Amino acid sequence: MKRMRIALVAAAAASALALAGCAGGGGATEEPTEEAAPTFEAGTTMAELAEAGTMTVGTKFDQPLFGLVGPSGVPEGFDVEIAKIIASELGISEDNIEWTETVSANREPFIENGQVDIVVATYTINDKRKEVVSFAGPYYLAGQSILVLADNDDIESEEDLVGQPVCSVTGSTPAAKLAEIGAVPVLTDTYSNCLEPLRSGQVVAVSTDNVILAGLAAQNEGEFKVVGEPFTEEPYGIGLALEDTEFRMWINDVLEAAYEDGRYEEAWNSTAGAVLPYVEPPAVDRY
Repeated sequence: MKRMRIALVAAAAASALALAGCAGGGGATEEPTEEAAPTFEAGTTMAELAEAGTMTVGTKFDQPLFGLVGPSGVPEGFDVEIAKIIASELGISEDNIEWTETVSANREPFIENGQVDIVVATYTINDKRKEVVSFAGPYYLAGQSILVLADNDDIESEEDLVGQPVCSVTGSTPAAKLAEIGAVPVLTDTYSNCLEPLRSGQVVAVSTDNVILAGLAAQNEGEFKVVGEPFTEEPYGIGLALEDTEFRMWINDVLEAAYEDGRYEEAWNSTAGAVLPYVEPPAVDRY
């Protein structure tokens, strides 16, 4: 019924334009045309998703600025906006994205088991992970840093974490780095669960990517602060099934197009840009 109503309205509008043209001396008018749906080679992941009209995206639900479930019950943030850009190029609206919470420890299993089509979740690209999943991107370059109580002036760099209990997340690259530098990792499943141990003194700091910590500090204004300079490089990528090269290369094309046409910067400014300055995106790695 809705389609019929749209057709009737379009027909009426076309008739009105034709009459107006006759009355005005006969200028040719073009009817508006709908944008063609994207088409992809049969058998590709892109074709399958476009035909289904829906996709499942794994993202964080507790990461302010990047992926946080707000009052709407739908995740919001920079990672979420990046996923929406990818979906839109498949002809999939944001209403037809199924969001699945992924924490650091289950990102690879969710991809391997086919529970998600892609993961966009502050997901650092590294060689170990590339043994079991593929990555498009990177689309952002973060760095590991340190969050402490606002009145803590004793910790200024990663050197001050040696021998100290520091909270991070199971399965994350920051947790591995803490052990490497001689800190005592206290691990949980989500970074938001690190805040109470920090408040109570069970740990002296929380350590993960600077953008995640900035979001936590902004969400709890006056309680915490980020200290020191980033001491690692964390290139964020989009996780997908291992050896799905066509899909990986296509997502890289989408990212590069979004860099050029302003959609990437718009996504940043509407989310993480509320707290963090905009920086040019890194070049994608077409390995």
